[in-house]
Order: sequence, then structure tokens, then C-alpha cells
Amino acid sequence: MAMLLNKNSKMGSPLLHEFKRQASFFFKEKIKTARLALTDVTPTELLTEEIINGDLWAPDTRAMGVISRAAFEVDDYWRIVEILHKRLIKFDRKNWRVFYKTLLLLEHLLTHGPLRVADEFQCDKDAIKEMSSFQFVDEKGFNWGSSVRKLSERILELLENEQFLKEERASARKLTREIQGFGSFSQRSSSAEENLKALGFRTRLRCNSIYNHQHNQEKDDEFMDSKGKLLHEERIQIHEYTSHPALGNQENISREEYTAEDHPFCDDHHHTTVPLLSDAE
Repeated sequence: MAMLLNKNSKMGSPLLHEFKRQASFFFKEKIKTARLALTDVTPTELLTEEIINGDLWAPDTRAMGVISRAAFEVDDYWRIVEILHKRLIKFDRKNWRVFYKTLLLLEHLLTHGPLRVADEFQCDKDAIKEMSSFQFVDEKGFNWGSSVRKLSERILELLENEQFLKEERASARKLTREIQGFGSFSQRSSSAEENLKALGFRTRLRCNSIYNHQHNQEKDDEFMDSKGKLLHEERIQIHEYTSHPALGNQENISREEYTAEDHPFCDDHHHTTVPLLSDAE
């Protein structure tokens, strides 16, 4: 009898775990919907918070692509970097996965996002350097400490070596264009809203997100950041916001200025002007 009860207990455990997982997912989705409806949070903010959580899964490549493109819009740029700054304030060894995922997203922003990202995160170098001594080997024998250390060293190189950063951005552009040229990956998406829906964001987009393209073309090319410092806008012409090219879509972007450092997703059709960030004079 005891053996039968023990067997039933083992069979019920996976079912209970799955039920808890689905209940947790449902609860989180309800919270997202409520935050979108009741606060000024944007889908990009929610996506950024989601992919740098402490779970066991690596950040979704499509999600990082959406975020790197969102960073070219002023409002979402500040929201994204604020989240990353908060994660990078102090390295918590107990929650090392959060820090590691934050670095993965930062690396993607450095090689695919606005040029200003490299200057923005100079203040976080000390926290990133702390990871160079991190050691952790999981139960399967995988040395996460080595992976974390190598990534932190790469991030520091991107932040400190301007030539290396330019080479890595150029390499990212080249790789993306090669993927775009691959025959079966030619279908085009009409908007970045489809990207968020594919990632589970089936809620209405707020008017201040990257997916609302109604920008006033007659405004001055300057704006005030949250600290009151005057920043100049760079302008690029973004043809379309689309999903990651490796999944079958393309994004067409061309700059009016700084052509040597074009955003890595480029083409030649349907121009729409969107503001970028650059250093203050």
C-alpha cells in the first residue's frame, strides 16, 4: 500500500509542477496587462525586464533584436538603459544569472543599438569588473564562472576600445546582411508590433512606444534628459521595424549622417524619420 502511494506521489509531482508553472505564467501575463493599462510602462520596458530575469533560460534573441531597435527611439532608450543601470549597480553573486543576462543584452545593444550606448555605460565598468573573479560550476559540471568572466571581459573591451567596438558593429552588420540575403529568409513583416505579439505581448501598444511613428518633424533637434542636460538628436531614416532577420524578416534603415556607423539593419525603401541620441556638445 505504501509503495502504491509513493508511486502515485511521483506521478503526481510532474503534473503539480506543470500546473504551478502555468498558473505562474497566467498570473504574470495578467500583471503585464494591468501595468500596460494603468501605468505609463511600455511593451519594451516589460520585455527588457522579462529577458533579464533570474530564470534558467537564456535571453531570447528575437527579444533582444526588438529591444535594440527600440533603443533608437528616445523615450524607450531612457527606459531601457534605466533598467540596465539598476541591474548593474552592484554584482550580486547569489543572483548572478540576472547580471549575466543583463550583460548579454548590453552586448547586443553595444553592437546593434545606438552608438551612445557605449558612453552611457562607462559608469558601470567597476561593477562589470567584479565579475572577472566570479566562480560557479553547476551540478552538470558546466563552468558558468568562466562564461561570465569571458563575457564581462568582452563588454569591458567594447566599452574601452573604440576601434574594437567599430569592428564588432561592422561585423554584426555584415552578418545580418548575409542572413538577409539568404533566399528562404525574405518574407517581410509590416511592423514591430508583430514581434511583440510573437513574444507573448498581446496587449495594446501605448502611444509613446516605438510602434507609434507619429513624430513632429518641426521640433528642434534637441531635447532635455531627466537630469536636465541638453542632448542633441541624430536622425536616421528607419524604413520599417521588423523582427530579427534570422527569423525571416528584414529591417530597412539608412542614416542621414554618420554613414560609417550605420545601424546594422539596412536597406533602401519606405523612409520614416526617427530621432537618435548623440553626445552633447
